[in-house]
Amino acid sequence: MISRVSGKIIERGQNYLIIEVSGISYEVLLPSAVIERLPDEARTQGDISLITYHYLQVEPSRSTPVLIGFLNEIEKEFFEIFITVSGIGPKAALRALSQPISSIARAIDEGDVVFLKSLPGIGQQRAKEIVAKLQNKVGKFALIQDGTVKERGAESVDIQEEALDILIQLQYKKPEALLMIKKARERHPDIETTQELLNEVYKQKKAR
Repeated sequence: MISRVSGKIIERGQNYLIIEVSGISYEVLLPSAVIERLPDEARTQGDISLITYHYLQVEPSRSTPVLIGFLNEIEKEFFEIFITVSGIGPKAALRALSQPISSIARAIDEGDVVFLKSLPGIGQQRAKEIVAKLQNKVGKFALIQDGTVKERGAESVDIQEEALDILIQLQYKKPEALLMIKKARERHPDIETTQELLNEVYKQKKAR
């Protein structure tokens, strides 16, 4: 299983990069949402490190290993959640993620079927299935801000600490993140998981 590719970009296409690692070249496919966030040095021929989703694309006459690249674990995590929807495999998700992940996550949370069906390959019925499967589960992804997101560190046992860690990775200042978490806990002191806490943070931010 290839989980990360770090090396020099030797070719860039519309939806892929060819990355040379110690004399071996890897083709890594990227969703448009990720391509738009590539650092400036990666837009030419520079060094880059990508988190990868590695799977086997099975066809009638052959099986092909495929790498899909992301700038950080949070983008990859959203991709992995997205493909849990019935009928959306890695290839379909790669094509569908043509808008910023935060915008897609907000549309899911708000039940915006019109936005979702505008994504490539996503029709009316599939958009409804995405909302039914993922609504209230993607709040933290809607908090992604523009700019490069840092990778997650070690998991925290305390949900407040873990939520703080994620918000800082999403480029929120620590004092702001602490205040957002404090207000969320005050509104719902019975929150038990990090996902619930981040969903509540997102809801109160949306309500401003």
